[in-house]
Amino acid sequence: QFTTKVVSCQAAELRPEGGGEPVRGFQVVLEDTILFPEGGGQPDDRGLIGDVPVLRVTRRGPEAVHFVQTELEPGASVLLSLDWERRFDHMQQHSGQHLITAIADLMFGFKTTSWELGRQRSVIELDTPSVTAEQIEALERSVNEKIRERVPVTVRELAADDPEVETVRSRGLPDDHTGPVRVINIEGIDSNMCCGTHVSNLSDLQVIKLLGTEKGKKNKTNLVFLAGNRVLKSIEQSHNTEKALTSLLKNGPGEHVEAVKRLQSSVKLLQKNNLNLLRDIAVLIARDFKSKPVQSQLFVLHRKEGDSEFMNIIANEIGTEETLLFLTVGDEKEAGLFLLAGPVEAVENLGPRVAELLGGKGAGKRGRFQGKATKMSRRGEVEALLQEYVSHQRAET
Repeated sequence: QFTTKVVSCQAAELRPEGGGEPVRGFQVVLEDTILFPEGGGQPDDRGLIGDVPVLRVTRRGPEAVHFVQTELEPGASVLLSLDWERRFDHMQQHSGQHLITAIADLMFGFKTTSWELGRQRSVIELDTPSVTAEQIEALERSVNEKIRERVPVTVRELAADDPEVETVRSRGLPDDHTGPVRVINIEGIDSNMCCGTHVSNLSDLQVIKLLGTEKGKKNKTNLVFLAGNRVLKSIEQSHNTEKALTSLLKNGPGEHVEAVKRLQSSVKLLQKNNLNLLRDIAVLIARDFKSKPVQSQLFVLHRKEGDSEFMNIIANEIGTEETLLFLTVGDEKEAGLFLLAGPVEAVENLGPRVAELLGGKGAGKRGRFQGKATKMSRRGEVEALLQEYVSHQRAET
C-alpha cells in the first residue's frame, strides 16, 4: 500500500482488452504510484485507489495514468493498494525472461528480439531459425541451476550519458524517454536496461519450465515458457485432466494415449458405417417414392440425422425433371441443412424465398438450391409455399 495525492482526474473511455463497447470512466494521475503501467513486454498492474478499482494503467510520457470508473477529487489524499498476486506473477515471468534470454545467449549465441508476457504462458522470440530439443533441455537445466544458486537480482539507475550504459544489453530506449536509465542486474549473468518489475533473488522464481518452441517470424523461433507459480498451476491443471481421463478411460495415465487412439479408430469406423447406412436409406426412400402408381409433384422429407450427400442421393435417385423436392436434415428446434431440387425455373424462383423463410443462406444452380437454415421450425411454411406453387402450376396446365 502507498499513500499519495490525486493530481488530476479527466473523463475518458476505456476499450476492453477483449473488445466490445468502450467503458466510460476517468483518467487519474497521482503524485506518485506503485502501480506499473504497461510497457517493456509486461502488462500493467491492477489495484485500488481507496476502494475504487483500477482497471488499466498506461504510460503517458513520464506519467502513469490510472483508469477508474469513479471520479476522484484533485488534491485529495488517497491510499493506493496493489494486487500483489498479479504483480508477483509478472515479476516471476519477467525475471524469468531475463534469465532465459541471458543463458540462451551465453550457451548458444541466441539473441532475444522480443518477448510477450501472456495470461497463461510467455513467449521469447529468438533470432534463430530453429532450436533443437537437446538445446531446450540444456537451457532448462542451466536456468534452474541458477535459481538454486540463489543469485541476487539488483536494480541500478545510471545517468543517460554514463559510459557504462553502452555496456548494458538493450533494445534501445523509447523515443520519449527522459531522466536516468534503469538497469536490472543478475549478478554475474546479465545486465539489462529494463523498466519492468523483478524479483530480488532468482530463488524467488522457484522453477522455470520450457514448454518448447513454435515457428516464429522469418528465421526466428518462439520459445514458450512458464515461471514460478504458473508451473505449479500448470501441473495442477494437468493432474486434474489426468484424473478425469483415468476415470473416463478406466486405465492408468500411461495408457491414455493408446486408449484415445483406439477410440478414434472406433469412431472413424462407426462414422463410415453410418454414412454407408445413410446412403442405403436415401436410395430406399427414393425407390419407395418412385414405386407408387401415381407420383406426387411435390416430395417433402425431414430427417434428424443426415447430411448434404444424403439429400443429394435422394434427389439423384428420384430425378428432378417433374418432381419438386424439399429435403431437410437436422434438429427441428435448431439449425440444419436444406435442399430444394426440381425444375430449373421453379428452383430459381423459390430457392431464395425458401432460404429466407428458414432464416438461412444458400446458393444453387441447374435445378438445385441448398444451404444452411437457422429456423427449421418454419418448414411447414415452406411446404405450404411449395404446395401453393405446385397447385398453381397444375391449374395452368
